[in-house]
Amino acid sequence: MRAFVGLSVPTEWIGPLVTAQGRVRGGNRVAPDDLHVTLAFLDDQPEQRLEALSDALSAKRLAAATLRPLAFAALGARKPRAVVLDLTPGADLTALRETVRNAARSAGIDLPRERFRPHVTLVRFPSSAPSETSDLPATISRLGVPSMPQAPVTGAMLWSSVLTPRGPNYEPLAAYPLRAA
Repeated sequence: MRAFVGLSVPTEWIGPLVTAQGRVRGGNRVAPDDLHVTLAFLDDQPEQRLEALSDALSAKRLAAATLRPLAFAALGARKPRAVVLDLTPGADLTALRETVRNAARSAGIDLPRERFRPHVTLVRFPSSAPSETSDLPATISRLGVPSMPQAPVTGAMLWSSVLTPRGPNYEPLAAYPLRAA
């Protein structure tokens, strides 16, 4: 099963993010209920590994984190594949990510080493539609500075991710509360 561990965006961010999505021409918009920050993409895993990860996350004291909006941006230098809201990679968010990744490794899930760029994907572009991204730099500039306040998150989620032609469909599998330090 294809899966990931992430954070839902704060409820008060949904309206401004949907407004930003509406100002981007083309692409596939991420549904409001599916907006999230990925902490660990797990790829395809057997159910027993996901169960072991869920047990490991349930047994840990996961520290709370705060999401801090930084800027709207495009992912993909030469050929943009998404418009995102970049977040500040604060120490609390980075530590939470490492805790989740360590739990995944302890469950036998091999994760690649990668730089942490916390973000919320708003719009995805299919690789076959380069004309949709031709005015993306101007569009992102017009989006301006994100107007959402920083917000604490209170829980992490394990989601399944099923790929479709319009993008992935997510289904929550388990929730893990985050506790104040």
